[in-house]
Amino acid sequence: MRPAEFVEAVAILDDRVTVVGTSSEIKAYSGPRTKLIDLAGRLTVPGFIDDHVHFIYGGFQLLEIDLKNARSEAEFVVRIAERARSMKPGRWMQGGYWDEEAWPGARLPTRWMIDAVTAETPVFIRRYDGHAALGNSLALKLAGITKATPDPPGGIIVRDPKAGEPTGVFKDAAESLIEKAIPRPTQEEFEEALKAGLAEARRVGVTSVQDITVGSDSPDGRFTAEIQLLRRAEREGWLTCRFYAITPIADWKQLADAGISRGTGSNFVKQGAVKGFSDGSLGSRTAWMFAPFVDDPGNRGIPLPLMSPPSKMEAAVRSADAAGIQIAAHAIGDRANAEMLDIYARLGNGDPRAHRFRIEHAQHVRPADFARFGKLGVIASMQPYHAIDDGRWAEKRLGPERARSSYAWRSMLNSGAPLAFGTDWPVAPLDPLLGLYAAVTRATLDGKHPEGWFPEERLNLDAALRIYTAGSAYASFEEKEKGTITPGKLADLVVLSEDLFSIAPERIKEARVVTTIVGGKVVYERQ
Repeated sequence: MRPAEFVEAVAILDDRVTVVGTSSEIKAYSGPRTKLIDLAGRLTVPGFIDDHVHFIYGGFQLLEIDLKNARSEAEFVVRIAERARSMKPGRWMQGGYWDEEAWPGARLPTRWMIDAVTAETPVFIRRYDGHAALGNSLALKLAGITKATPDPPGGIIVRDPKAGEPTGVFKDAAESLIEKAIPRPTQEEFEEALKAGLAEARRVGVTSVQDITVGSDSPDGRFTAEIQLLRRAEREGWLTCRFYAITPIADWKQLADAGISRGTGSNFVKQGAVKGFSDGSLGSRTAWMFAPFVDDPGNRGIPLPLMSPPSKMEAAVRSADAAGIQIAAHAIGDRANAEMLDIYARLGNGDPRAHRFRIEHAQHVRPADFARFGKLGVIASMQPYHAIDDGRWAEKRLGPERARSSYAWRSMLNSGAPLAFGTDWPVAPLDPLLGLYAAVTRATLDGKHPEGWFPEERLNLDAALRIYTAGSAYASFEEKEKGTITPGKLADLVVLSEDLFSIAPERIKEARVVTTIVGGKVVYERQ
């Protein structure tokens, strides 16, 4: 018996599902205010809810240089040269999302590789995980970075081992040294990026996002330009995706003073959650680990400033939680995850459903800590695509034993922990069907693990789909509003080209979204 049923037709009143049934049953509910949608026998699922995106960054990335698929240093340089020739002198080149692990030799790029082709163009392009970025010499000059510039707390300026000169790569908190020199995008550029992101979300069936892009843009307490833009888009009627905004944890007092707590806002733009960073990333070797990296024996990663010492993170979490604000903490390494669980354990007395503490990524976890996720009810906010991408090289960093308990959705689910799925877009593609494919196959992108990288951590399709919809709705306190096709809930639906339950798992990535419906309105139809 198939674990999910076809929905033939729905009746929608205003923006809510009123009746779910067969095409003939639905006809009885026809009326002047009731919209009937015949789904033509295709598999229809709740609108996908991506629980971890950087939406504006993703929108800008669609408009900026894309280096994710550059497969060599030479191709990397050629693409940058082509982009620089098309730009006005002095305008910053951004975007990037390069991946040196895909290059022969897997060496980090340097500013000297690109200086000759970007003499009049300041460059600051990110590694695909967002935890490292490359600036050219002009960018370093404009930011005032020299050999004498010290590493900031929680950041690393990568230096040439012989001369000590900055190579142009900045990791984690060090990225801000260049960012401060980059002109802020104009309101028109923000709007263009948002519209590009919304078009992509419609195309891939994402009807809600939990957006970890937004943050303070001024010292006087105003909220972000992104929030203001989202609210304007909602008023003007062109916001076709729902947003749960997660701002930096440093903003908790601003939120509290404005009377904002969990779930404040409309059905399209909600606030009331904050995020803190405890460490960096595996790719940049800044994830905070108990043991050193196999390919960098002197390095256990770094706790970021808010986690150094952990009492600083605990104080911030305690204050925000007391104000009724949800906490999401970025934790990649096993040490970072363990420290966050310790903090949540001290604060989470009572019903975990009231707090819904989150750990973003929960990527590398000691086997003993899975049970703690379940016991504490901590939401594991995970991104399946990362496993099939990082699985190409992660064992070089971790060795097989630590890799075995990494990206471990099945172990997390078996522990009783609530799970939510997303992409980390633009770190990974926004397409949820690729996430479902990754969750059920774990087949790495290099083709070396067709049966699954640590296949015991695969999920069945029904579980993966529920996590990507109902699980993500729970992660934002919205399970009564969305996540299932149920009378009374928001009419956010996605019609698919294939019955995913009737095709081989490896074909899931070939399926496409046929129709995206948000609040009962068709916002995308595939031609």
